[in-house]
Amino acid sequence: MNAEPTPASTPGLPTVLVVDDTPDNLALMSRLLRGPYRVKVANSGERALQIARGPDIPDLILLDVMMPEMNGYDVCRALKADAATRDIPVIFLTARSDIEDEEAGLELGAVDYIAKPISPPIVLARVKAHLSLKASADFLRDQNAYLEQEIQRRMRDAQAIQDVTIMAMASLAETRDNETGNHIRRTQFYVKLLAEKLQHHPRFSRLLTPGTIDMLFKSAPLHDIGKVGIPDHILLKPGRLTPEEFEIMKTHTTLGLETIENAERQLGMKVDFLHYAKEIAYGHQEKWDGSGYPQGLKGEQIPPSARLMAVADVYDALVSRRVYKASMSHEAARDIMVQGRGTHFDPDVLDAFLQLETEFRSVADRYRDSDADMDAVRARVEAMHENPLRPAPGPV
Repeated sequence: MNAEPTPASTPGLPTVLVVDDTPDNLALMSRLLRGPYRVKVANSGERALQIARGPDIPDLILLDVMMPEMNGYDVCRALKADAATRDIPVIFLTARSDIEDEEAGLELGAVDYIAKPISPPIVLARVKAHLSLKASADFLRDQNAYLEQEIQRRMRDAQAIQDVTIMAMASLAETRDNETGNHIRRTQFYVKLLAEKLQHHPRFSRLLTPGTIDMLFKSAPLHDIGKVGIPDHILLKPGRLTPEEFEIMKTHTTLGLETIENAERQLGMKVDFLHYAKEIAYGHQEKWDGSGYPQGLKGEQIPPSARLMAVADVYDALVSRRVYKASMSHEAARDIMVQGRGTHFDPDVLDAFLQLETEFRSVADRYRDSDADMDAVRARVEAMHENPLRPAPGPV
């Protein structure tokens, strides 16, 4: 017997699939259930699976156990193994009433076990109860799916706000510096390369999780945000700074920290995603031997994020051309970097750099400053010298 067509006049009723190899039993159950429910019937396990996996998934299945070729237990097992049908409640309807049989059916995932000959009121009551439970479960499942989607949407929104905030602040510094925007991109990738190389190193593994590496990559552009507070005649000076000017330039690390902290105060809260940005801005000029600034931190006192940026920033300064100097070859820069192992740089971070020379050169080539980039920087410098007393804006 094939599945009976769904009555067009009752489209909103729950659908019950009755599975039995005996036509009389199918007819009996159809008469009993039709009215409160839409009824579909199947006279074999194979046909039952076809209907259950079709476009109109039943809300509940009444399933006979003793059927030829494919018994009810096999049908139930197949239903529960399929993600599309595993949530359909199954009630076994069978003459096999031993406790062992009932236990076997329930272990397969059935929600109930009704013995034949049936009691119509019992069948109707249990069908109604399990459909009610399924409706509640479906509602909760839909709510959970909606909430999960909403959480994901809000997380994407929050992530976008973080990214925009960081890049907006970095762009502010970039517009005043004598470096191009490519410097930001190069140092971002240098930091990421170093972090990924060291993420399994005993000294760094606890910190350098995938989430932290992602935040370091996004925070790296803010390492020189404090330069927004350095006067133009110092910041854009094409030649060597005087000792007095250099002391002022060194304050960009403190100004960087204060700039970010001021942004947090404007928000009225500490912002987790700016944690590494503050470390990098304040500490990237510290040196492993304690001779750096602004605090003169030494060794492990320097935040790991700042140690990574120190290598990235110095390498980029050496191999990149500026309006006041030509670029240096990778080999010459590497030799200078090696001399700083254990004095300027954390030895393990410098060793990671040496293992990543090919990757560093690739990043440097990919984001190399063009003539147009340098012309734009040169124009900013020349414009400043036409009006050297133009005041610099204070920190954000």
